[in-house]
Amino acid sequence: MKLEKFVDPLPIPKVIKPHTKSKTKTYYEVTMKEFYQKLHRDLEPTRLFGYNESYPGPTFEVKKNEKVAVKWLNKLPRYHFLPIDHTIHHDGHEEHEVKTVVHLHGGNTPADSDGYPEAWYTKNFKETGPFFEREVYEYPNHQDACALWYHDHAMAITRLNVYAGLVGLYFIRDKEEQSLNIPKGEYEIPLLIQDKSLNEDGSLFYPRQPENASRDLPNPSIVPGFCGDTILVNGKVWPYAEIEPRKYRFRVLNASNSRIFELYFDSDHAMYQIGTDGGLLQRPARVQSITIAPAERFDIIVDFSDAEGQTITLKNRIGCGGEEADPETDADIMQFRVTKPLKQKDTSKIPSILRKRPFIKKQKIDAIRKLTLGASQDQYGRPVLLLNNTRWSDPVTETPRRNSTEIWSIVNAGGAIHPIHLHLIQFFILDHRPFDTERFQQNGELIFTGPAVAPAANERGMKDTVKVPPGSVTRILATFSPYSGRYVWHCHILEHEDYDMMRPLEVTDFHTQ
Repeated sequence: MKLEKFVDPLPIPKVIKPHTKSKTKTYYEVTMKEFYQKLHRDLEPTRLFGYNESYPGPTFEVKKNEKVAVKWLNKLPRYHFLPIDHTIHHDGHEEHEVKTVVHLHGGNTPADSDGYPEAWYTKNFKETGPFFEREVYEYPNHQDACALWYHDHAMAITRLNVYAGLVGLYFIRDKEEQSLNIPKGEYEIPLLIQDKSLNEDGSLFYPRQPENASRDLPNPSIVPGFCGDTILVNGKVWPYAEIEPRKYRFRVLNASNSRIFELYFDSDHAMYQIGTDGGLLQRPARVQSITIAPAERFDIIVDFSDAEGQTITLKNRIGCGGEEADPETDADIMQFRVTKPLKQKDTSKIPSILRKRPFIKKQKIDAIRKLTLGASQDQYGRPVLLLNNTRWSDPVTETPRRNSTEIWSIVNAGGAIHPIHLHLIQFFILDHRPFDTERFQQNGELIFTGPAVAPAANERGMKDTVKVPPGSVTRILATFSPYSGRYVWHCHILEHEDYDMMRPLEVTDFHTQ
C-alpha cells in the first residue's frame, strides 16, 4: 500500500522511571504486552508486542556503575500473531508459541542476566526454558558511556518478536561524556530505524514462506531474510522533525531484521561521527554517509546552522539486496524541517579529541581462532547458514578463558555481508583482508589476494557487532572479561540467527585449550 511520507512528527520514546531506588540499586519493572498503536496518520492502529505497551519501548537512562535490576514481566498472549515455523529448534514453541527473554545488546552482563536464547519463559513466568530461569535481570553498567539497546532473544522466534515491536534503547552516561561540550537535552535525538511491511488494514505483514516456495515446504516456513517496504523511525512511518538551525546529536540504531542502510542527507550535510557501539571514538570522523547493519549504533553530530528554512531528507542509498534503493519505498528515512527559531546561541562544539584513553594496550594474545561463515541445507532444501559448519545444538567449540584476550579471524567465503555479534564484550576491529573464495571453497586453503585493510576511521572504536564483508577475513581483538558462563555469538540478521547462524560461547574459569 502507498502511504504519504512525512506527515507524522517524530516521536521521542519516553524515559522510564524507576520502580524503586536506593543507594545500592535502581529497580525497574517492565511489562511485555500485546497492544495497538498508530504507526501512520492514515492507518488504523497496528497490533504489536511492546515493552510497557509502547513501540519502541521506554528508554533507560543510567549512570556508569549504577547497579540496575529489571523485572521483565511477560504478559503476552499464548499465541503469536506472526507465522511461527514449528520445524526449527524443537524446544517447546509448539505448545507455547509466545516465548520471550530480554537481551541487553552490548551489555557487559553476568551470564544469568544476558538473555540466553534458551532462558525463555512464557506468560506469568511459566513453562521456562532449560537455562537461567529468572525474571529479574541485573545490569552492573560498569561500561563507558554508550548507547545499548534491549530486545527479545527467544530461541527460534527472535525475528518475529523483534519485528512485532520488542525493542528499546538503553543509554549509559559517564563523566567523560558529560564533560564534552556537545549537543545535549532536546538537541540529542534517538533515531531507532526499522523496516516493516503493512497491510491495508494497518496490520503487520510478515511472509509465511519464501517467495516461490515449493509445495513440499512447511507452511509456515522460515525465510532466509526479510526486508519491509516501509521505513519507521521511533515507531512512525517516514516521520518529520522540526528543528532549529544549530548542531544536533543523533543516536542512530538499526533495529531491522535484515536490512543494511547507507544513510546520507540530500543536502550534502556532513556527519561527524563521535561514537560506535561501545562508546566514544578517540577523534570525530567526518563522513558524508554511514553504512549501518542490523544492531549497530552510530553516534553522530550534524550542524544545521547554515540550513535555516530548509527541508532536508535523511536518505538511504542501498536496497535490501545491495541494489539501488527505491525512491518510492526504502530510499527515504525521514525529513528534517529547519523551521524552529533558534532558542539561544548554539555554543556546543565538535571536539577535536573525544577520548584520551587508548582502546587497546599491548597485551598477551592467549588464542587465535579461525571461524568460518558458511551454509548447508535442511531436509526441505532450505538454506541453513552456519558458523564453523556447526549447528546450534552441537557441542560448544568457542571456550575462551575468563580475562583472556583472543584474536578471532572470521572468514566469509559467501556472497553477502554478515553482521557478527558477540555477547558479553566489546571488541576492536583489527582489519579486513580479501582472499580467494573459490580456492577456499574447494579445499579450505586460505590464499590472500590483497593486503589487510584497517577499518574506516568511524569504526576505530569499541564494537559489539562487526560487518564481515563477503570474500574477506575480518579480524577482531576481544578480551573476555569480567564474567564467566554461557553466552552466544551469532549473525544479527535475525532470520539467520534463528536458523542456525548462532553458537553457544562458554567463557570458562579454567584452561580448556
